[in-house]
Amino acid sequence: MIRFSRYVRILAIPSVLLLLFSGCSSWIGEPENPADPIPNIVFVLTDDQRADAVGFSRRPLLGIETPHIDRLAAEGARFDNMFVTTSLCSPSRASFLSGLYAHAHGVTNNFTDYPVDLPSLPRQLQGAGFQTAYIGKWHMGEGDDRKRPGFDYWVTHAGQGQYYDTTFNVNGVRRVVRGYYTDRVTDLAIEWLSQRGSERPFLLILGHKAPHGPFVPEKKYRTVYDSLPVPYPASAFDLEGKPDWIAERLATWHGIYGPLYGFRKAFPDERPEAVSDFERFVRSYTATINSVDDSVGRIHAALAERGVLDRTIFVFSSDNGFLLGEHGMIDKRTMHEESIRVPLVVRYPARIEAGTRITEQVLSIDLAPSLLELAGAPPLPRIHGASWVRLLEGRNEDWRTSWHYAYDYEKQFPYTPNVRGVRTAEWKYVHYPHGDGGPDRHRAEAYNLSADPGERVNLVDDPKAAHQVARLAALLEQHLVETGSLPDPMPLDEGIKGELPDESIR
Repeated sequence: MIRFSRYVRILAIPSVLLLLFSGCSSWIGEPENPADPIPNIVFVLTDDQRADAVGFSRRPLLGIETPHIDRLAAEGARFDNMFVTTSLCSPSRASFLSGLYAHAHGVTNNFTDYPVDLPSLPRQLQGAGFQTAYIGKWHMGEGDDRKRPGFDYWVTHAGQGQYYDTTFNVNGVRRVVRGYYTDRVTDLAIEWLSQRGSERPFLLILGHKAPHGPFVPEKKYRTVYDSLPVPYPASAFDLEGKPDWIAERLATWHGIYGPLYGFRKAFPDERPEAVSDFERFVRSYTATINSVDDSVGRIHAALAERGVLDRTIFVFSSDNGFLLGEHGMIDKRTMHEESIRVPLVVRYPARIEAGTRITEQVLSIDLAPSLLELAGAPPLPRIHGASWVRLLEGRNEDWRTSWHYAYDYEKQFPYTPNVRGVRTAEWKYVHYPHGDGGPDRHRAEAYNLSADPGERVNLVDDPKAAHQVARLAALLEQHLVETGSLPDPMPLDEGIKGELPDESIR
């Protein structure tokens, strides 16, 4: 049986009723032990950081060392199977904050803002008496940097921002903040912690630009990986049995023979020596994360200096993973493992034993209900996510054994079809609806993840796997029904195209 939190189709509820549940009261929740202080929350969110781009990974990307993120994991819990339900910035961020799948919160692309009348993690905490701040990349509502509901203090910018010298809206005043993005937003966060002038518990969300492309490492890290060879992954050339759209994507903005976000000037380029452009691409991606790790260390130290570290829930995660040549792809959006897996580390010694490892499948939609439970704040109403606090306590009975994934085709980035899929601990099934209600026009994919974790052998047409494929297709349909996803409106798939996206939205 598929298990979800209390649910009705959110978008069908009148806005006035949603406001009744938005947590806009002065109530302050109680922690599990009334003698314990109400915890603060710091949530550090990166952009496009894949799960192996941390030092504690079994095989760290390019051997990256992230001692400060690793320390959070050693002092708290690491979640070995953390996934996003839509691997695209805005929909994923909205799921983190709402506990809902994208079809329910309505942010199904990178140009839609978080609905002003939809309950959220920050609004629940603000209503419970928390002082709330957002600093860094918001990236919902592409061109709008104005303060959003749920935050007392607000620092962000329109669009993607720049790695150097970004124009920020600093709590209502727009100004260019000179310097490297990762450093400057960390400065602003520490400044807010120093000057907030309140004894109330707080929520601080720190949104990094890194490692979103085009990648610009900080000067001190620009050459740190230059001695390492970075070949194309073997799976980039092993596309037999895969849907045709994957090969069609190779020379596009999201393929290994394409422009690589500007790291390759002449394209498409299939020459073996063109791998040098790919090497610079991957090295630069990785190097931006070294600066993020420095930021984590600075925030850790700032909390310790103020005597609040051990009564702060310190969370580190990312909105999406990222393909670095696997299956011939770069970027995210697809349901391949590199795209949907992200790091998740949580430190809070009052409730989390140091060195805890969680192996169950947890999702982006689980973060909000989990933090609200740890904080003793009112839960969000009628959500899809579930609190993983019970997993930290060793209680995994009735935890999910499967979940579904959704992504909608984008005209602005015409390199990935509509995607609907389901994942269990051992299997994955993905299909690509055309969007007109008719038969699929792309081959589906099915993988035995236990035997084939790299998703190299598509079993969708293998007679020996027919029973599993049918079971997974039925399971996907069951998820769509139980989460209120049906009917399932989606854009028409207009095919894979070679055009480049507009520079303003890259």
